[in-house]
Amino acid sequence: MRALSETARRDCQRITLVPTMGFLHAGHASLIRRARRDGDLVVVSLFVNPTQFGPKEDFASYPRDFDRDQKLINDCGGDVLFAPMVDEMYPKGFSSFVEVEELAQTLCGVSRPGHFKGVATVVTKLFTAIRPHAAVFGQKDAQQALLIKRLSRDLNLGVEILISPTVRESDGLARSSRNAYLTEEERSIAPVLFYALQVGRRLVLDGARERDWVLDRIRRIIGDRPGLKIDYVEAVDADSLVVKSSLERQTLLAVAVNFGKARLIDNVFVDTDRARTESP
Repeated sequence: MRALSETARRDCQRITLVPTMGFLHAGHASLIRRARRDGDLVVVSLFVNPTQFGPKEDFASYPRDFDRDQKLINDCGGDVLFAPMVDEMYPKGFSSFVEVEELAQTLCGVSRPGHFKGVATVVTKLFTAIRPHAAVFGQKDAQQALLIKRLSRDLNLGVEILISPTVRESDGLARSSRNAYLTEEERSIAPVLFYALQVGRRLVLDGARERDWVLDRIRRIIGDRPGLKIDYVEAVDADSLVVKSSLERQTLLAVAVNFGKARLIDNVFVDTDRARTESP
């Protein structure tokens, strides 16, 4: 991989990376196509990273389908599939980790301690192995995308972080590999997350600024559906992820729930400044 990257850089090719854990879907396809538009050499990494899974999480059962993933990558214009083994990424005696402290201590970082330490470490290793000029991440994993953007800036990695919009099913459910865990009944209920977020977004755009009132409306919509166990419903600054007391300017409304065997996350962006300038 390093030799290929060095050759591409000598030939003045722009390398774009799409990091994935495999079991690819339409959301990943959109990221690969974005990378294709942005670069000359498109690398898709496929690595189910054990260090970002907690002891009671689904590393062993995480869905995998290498042959299907390879076909999707080819169909979407990917040039290179980089799929290292665990012992290549974490050789015996491995003891060096990377942490982005501030951004990892909110939202998913509260209920998944150590998760973002694993994410930051593996992405740093991917960046050093592949040496991309840019990497593409999805808005669905907004906290991860912001954390990686800060990582690249703080450590002078020189990788431009591109964030692409969330890809959704026709009923609004955000595409995710973990959707495969949902039963037919759970799948019919899961779109309520996006619906609740849309209600919250509309309330803010219509003038609501009281954080607790808006979040309570979102919680009640989600909580009315059977089986959904709320991890968090939160309103944070869209850049710093600091909790907002008043819903002004750029806000990220974010939710996470446990539903059967799946953990689902979603978010929407609200910009009250832009809404004011676009009002008649």
